[in-house]
Amino acid sequence: MKINRTLMHWKNSLLLLLGIGISNVGDWIYLIALNLIVLDMTHSPLAVTVLYILKPAATLLTNFWSGSLIDRLSKRKLMIVLDLLRAGLIALLPSISSMFFIFLVVFMINMASSMFNPASMTYITKLTPPNQRKRFNSLRGLIESGGFLIGPAIAGLLFLIGSPMFAIYINALSFVLSGLVTLLLPDVERRTRVAFGEKISLKMIKMDWRVVIQFSLKNSLIMTIYFLFSCIMVMSAAVDSLEATFAKSVLDLSNTSYGFLVSIAGAGIASGALINSIFARKISISILIQIGSLFFSFGYILYSVSHSFSVAATGFFILSFFLAFANSGFLNFYQKSIPTQIMGRVGSLYDLIEAVLVIVTTIVIGLAAEYLSIRVVIITGTIIMLFVALLLSLFTRSWAKKSNNE
Repeated sequence: MKINRTLMHWKNSLLLLLGIGISNVGDWIYLIALNLIVLDMTHSPLAVTVLYILKPAATLLTNFWSGSLIDRLSKRKLMIVLDLLRAGLIALLPSISSMFFIFLVVFMINMASSMFNPASMTYITKLTPPNQRKRFNSLRGLIESGGFLIGPAIAGLLFLIGSPMFAIYINALSFVLSGLVTLLLPDVERRTRVAFGEKISLKMIKMDWRVVIQFSLKNSLIMTIYFLFSCIMVMSAAVDSLEATFAKSVLDLSNTSYGFLVSIAGAGIASGALINSIFARKISISILIQIGSLFFSFGYILYSVSHSFSVAATGFFILSFFLAFANSGFLNFYQKSIPTQIMGRVGSLYDLIEAVLVIVTTIVIGLAAEYLSIRVVIITGTIIMLFVALLLSLFTRSWAKKSNNE
C-alpha cells in the first residue's frame, strides 16, 4: 500500500515536471521570437525595452487582488484555464499589426502569468509530500536550467524552418500541452471557498491583505528572510538590465563573445542544478540559501570588476552555478514556512512588492549609468547585493537554529 502511494506521488511529480518543462521551453521561444517580431516591426530598441517593463507592470495591476482569488479556487483548474488563456492570447499575436494592441495582448499574457506563478507554487506544495520536496525542487531547477539551454536552441531551429511568427504558434501549442498535462494531475482541493455568485470585492481584498500583514508581523523572521531573498533577486534584475551595455561598451566584447558569455551562464545553471539534484536531500535548507546567495553575489562582484572575457566568464559561471542552490533552498523554505491556506495571498502580495522594487531599482540604476561610469554603478549594485546576502545568511542561520532546521 505504501509502495503504491509512493509510486503515485512520483507519477504525479513526473507529470508536473513534464508540464513545467514544456512551458519553460515555450517561455524561451516566446521571449526570443517576440523580441525579434517587435524589433522587426519598429526597428526600435526602446520598443523591445517596453516588453520587459510590461511584466512587472502587469504584476502591479494583478497581484493586489489575485491572491484572494487563488486561495479560494481550485489551483489545478485555475492553472489549466490560465495555460489555455495564454495559449489563445499568444496565438493572436501573429495576426496583430498594431504595436499598441501587441503590447496590450502581451500585457494580458503577463497578467495571466502573474496569477499562474503563485497558484502553481501552492498546488506544487499541496501535491508534493514534505519528504519529497527537496528532490522535486532540485529536479525542477534542473529542468528549468535545461529550458535555459534548450529553449533558445529550439527557437533558433524554428527560425531556420519558418519564422518568428511560426515560433509564436509553437509556443501557443506548448501552453496547450502544459494545460493538458495538468489535466492529468489530481485535484488536491475537493472544495473551494468561493460560494456560488460570490464576487471578489474590495472588502474581501482588504480583509485578505490584513491576513497577510498579520501573518507577516507574527512571523517576522520568516518574512524578513523572504523579503531579503527578494531584494537579492531585485538587485540581480537591475544589474542585468545593464549587462549587454557593460559587456559591449566596458569589456569591449563582440556579439559572438557576448553570446558565448550567456552560454557559459547557461552551463553554470545546468551544472549547479545537476549537482543540487544529486545532493539535495543531504544539504539543509539554511545551507542551500546561505551558500547559494553568498556565492551568487560573489560571482556578480567578480563579473563587475573584470577587465577580460575570462574573468567575466568565471564570474558568470559562479553566479549561475550557485543560483541553482539559492533558488532550491528558497523554494523549500517557502513551502515549509508559509501555510498553503494563505500561500496564494502571501506570494501575490510579496511579488507585488518585488515588482515595485524591480521597476524603481532598474530606473535608478539606468539613470545612474547615464551620469556615472557604468562599471562604478554595477560594482555598487553588486556590493549592495553582497551586503543583503550577508544579512540573509545571518537571518537564515537564526531561523535554522530556532526551528531546528540546521
